[in-house]
Amino acid sequence: MEDDPIRRAPSHEVGVSLDTLSVHELQARIEILKAEIARLEAAIEGKTASREAADAVFKF
Repeated sequence: MEDDPIRRAPSHEVGVSLDTLSVHELQARIEILKAEIARLEAAIEGKTASREAADAVFKF
């Protein structure tokens, strides 16, 4: 419906004060950050594989 608010994915801003967050909120942020780390590591692996493939093609 048009009246339903748009839900945004939870986020975490590095350096923000953690004093007002509950244990549950802190655990949720940890899960968000773990998922982001996994995404970044996958991107690194993809770029590394591409680079190694390119190096293999141009190696004489």
